[in-house]
Amino acid sequence: MTAATLAATHEVFNQSTPWADVNLFTNNQPLQDALRLHAPGLPLAGLAALGAEMGSAEMQTHARLANTYKPQLRTHDRFGHRTDVVEFHPSYHALIGAALRHGLHATPWSRQDTGHAHTERAAGFMLFTEAEPSVLCPVSMSYAVTPALRGNSAVWADWSKGLSSTQYDPRLALFSQKSALTMGMGMTEKQGGSDVRANTTQAVPDGEDAWGARYRITGHKWFFSAPMCDAFLILAQAPGGLTCFFLPRVLPDDTVNAIRIQRLKDKLGNHANASSEVEFIDAMAWRVGEEGRGVAQILEMGTMTRLDCALGTSGLMRQALSIALHHTRQRSAFGKKLIDQPLMRNVLADLALESEAATALSIRLASAFDHKDKSEHEAIMARLLTPVAKFWVCKRGSVFAQEAMECLGGNGYVEEGGEGVMARIYREMPLNSIWEGAGNIMALDLMRAVRRADTAAALDAELAPARGAHPALDRLAGALPLRVDAMTTEAEARRLAQDVALAVQAALLLRSAPGAVFRAFCDSRLSGDWGYSFGTLGAGVNLDAILARALLA
Repeated sequence: MTAATLAATHEVFNQSTPWADVNLFTNNQPLQDALRLHAPGLPLAGLAALGAEMGSAEMQTHARLANTYKPQLRTHDRFGHRTDVVEFHPSYHALIGAALRHGLHATPWSRQDTGHAHTERAAGFMLFTEAEPSVLCPVSMSYAVTPALRGNSAVWADWSKGLSSTQYDPRLALFSQKSALTMGMGMTEKQGGSDVRANTTQAVPDGEDAWGARYRITGHKWFFSAPMCDAFLILAQAPGGLTCFFLPRVLPDDTVNAIRIQRLKDKLGNHANASSEVEFIDAMAWRVGEEGRGVAQILEMGTMTRLDCALGTSGLMRQALSIALHHTRQRSAFGKKLIDQPLMRNVLADLALESEAATALSIRLASAFDHKDKSEHEAIMARLLTPVAKFWVCKRGSVFAQEAMECLGGNGYVEEGGEGVMARIYREMPLNSIWEGAGNIMALDLMRAVRRADTAAALDAELAPARGAHPALDRLAGALPLRVDAMTTEAEARRLAQDVALAVQAALLLRSAPGAVFRAFCDSRLSGDWGYSFGTLGAGVNLDAILARALLA
């Protein structure tokens, strides 16, 4: 074999190009159609600009670097002084700076009400997630904190301007000296986990000042995400019971609060974000809300972060689908492109159905947050669909990512210096299902929601526009209100969450998607013309129409 012949074997061909420099919004017809349904008249130029930025090669590079070079904890300086700081790669700051610049942390609270502020922000959150989800942890918590933090009007008056600013400021400094502020949350402790009423952290009254009732906090938090935020809402046991507190990193006298970072969590995914274990050594905090009402107070924040879990998983699904479509359009096997192979077409169409249904449900939930203060029906839907969407969409995420990864074969499993976006998506998927309450917690929340007398009627009204459109949907929709009214045991709650999700998804697809998508979803998910894995759609499904909708790029 000659040298020239040997060299020829190193020619690279039949490999796909990176999925980069694309507009994630203009290429996403299901998201656009969901917005037209729930936010008619919403200007889309801002989302198109965000989609172009998040789909750029530059942002993909930032995402790779922020995940490759993980946050580093520095508990002390070289002289032995306690510092408790986390250092990030510059790409982390570039990413979170972009998220704040686009207002993903605050727009529904800071801009003039358009009637669709939460929905518009939800779409932006999904687009950003496609580029990099890890840095959105503090962004999500800063977004969600407003309803809860208003329980202390004095703190809110001082911090609201900084929490709505779009000029990111990573410094550790007094709140009044920073151009923007972010907030985190700390509920779980090592002995309790989701059972936060088992918390042992103690809060001792320490007088009052301009921010109200002040306490000294001693204890710990087992999961304390984004410890470099400027302040946190935490739970601690006060004399009157479990209570919500505002805990700043820098105190009003410009001294650093006694928050000791013990270590950073070594996580499966979410590598760009710092999750930590902390101890409070006589730290200073201010009460938010009433003593003994801490869970109710802080769950106002938790409810909105659960929305972001569904949105984030929907965004990751879309990105995984886009990468799979992009790869299979370029890669050839057995004499033709992968996307032209019948089995692959079935898999991709099935993934496209799942992705669009997740988007439809997540945007519907966001729209409920826009209108829940003005409409009793929307308030019920927000209460009902939050645990349903968090449970079902996030549960579907991991199996979706695995199937999308398989479309790339071995190339999908390889990370190669952090460039394996599909592998990063796969590692990220389980987080949203676990964070802010895993599946059983969501099922219990659904149980609490359906115990209200008005829930069954509201669900019936939500599904009414789809009545008569498909026999399987009619059967499911007709049975659900009765099942809601008759729900008596926790053991059935997961199945109810699944079926409510599927029924609402189907009803939404009737209104926002082509008939081929709606019929295929109902035939497969509701009629049983489906197997136990993706790629088992029935022979009558219009794969061409479904793929044409997903293949705008």
